[in-house]
Amino acid sequence: MTILVNQPHQLIGSQAEGHKDNYDAKELVLDGGFVVPDKNEGFDAPDINAFGNTFRDYNAESERQKSVEEFYRQQHINQTYDFVKKMREEYGKLDKAVMSIWECCELLNDVVDDSDPDLDEPQIQHLLQSAEAIRKDYPNEDWLHLTALIHDLGKVLLLPQFGQLPQWAVVGDTFPLGCAFDEANVHHKYFTDNPDFKNPAYSTKNGIYEEGCGLDNVVISWGHDDYMYLVAKENGTTLPHAALFVIRYHSLYPLHKGGAYKHLMSKEDEEDLKWLHIFNKYDLYSKSKVLVDVDEVKPYYQSLIKKYFQEKLRW
Repeated sequence: MTILVNQPHQLIGSQAEGHKDNYDAKELVLDGGFVVPDKNEGFDAPDINAFGNTFRDYNAESERQKSVEEFYRQQHINQTYDFVKKMREEYGKLDKAVMSIWECCELLNDVVDDSDPDLDEPQIQHLLQSAEAIRKDYPNEDWLHLTALIHDLGKVLLLPQFGQLPQWAVVGDTFPLGCAFDEANVHHKYFTDNPDFKNPAYSTKNGIYEEGCGLDNVVISWGHDDYMYLVAKENGTTLPHAALFVIRYHSLYPLHKGGAYKHLMSKEDEEDLKWLHIFNKYDLYSKSKVLVDVDEVKPYYQSLIKKYFQEKLRW
């Protein structure tokens, strides 16, 4: 089944008329007094996060920031080309569980992301906050609502039944392996202790890759992004290709935020990246201490799950 989606340039800015009158939802009040505009205005990004700092500020002095930096130190040392190959082989078997998408959402009540400098709420709230913010601005793009809901479900890798992987192997910004570590990576200094840093084959800009080879041919650090991509793809989702791209690369901040590694992208990647830039606004800036009423929105998201996925998935 092929799903055609509108091009992003048709939706950015003024928005199509149909995007302004189908969603009658309560306002979301974000931290610092920021209010997500009502249904006639759309979502606008706040300036500060749940801790009173600017978003993705990895240098602000706080206990939260210290733990985040320690997380990145461990991640940059331990995420190697060989490690990622091993993880993809192991978790690509999808033999850890059989459950529905919503059951997986509920499991995230037990997960907090140690790499996130902006919020320390259970992950199910982040999923719903992102999805509801997108739903407000893009009510007709239901595939994008569902993409927001499921984009972080791979964080179940932190739970015992999925191997209880360490945080550095599940969350945080992702980056390519097999080529030089670009300075656009947050806390780049810690890569000097990564075994791949000393491998001559991986030390050049292209490394083991050819320019324009496409991101699907590039080994990216292992984590929840790649795992959820494997789950969705191997279980036969009918979500469009752009949705799978968003799920797989939404943490690849060095690329979509820092502009690094674009020489490895294909033409198809460039088109999908337009959707990722749209998604990123809602993934990042919708984080709030004001929680979404799960019971109220659950029926809508269950209907989307039924549309794009089978009832039970292999994980």
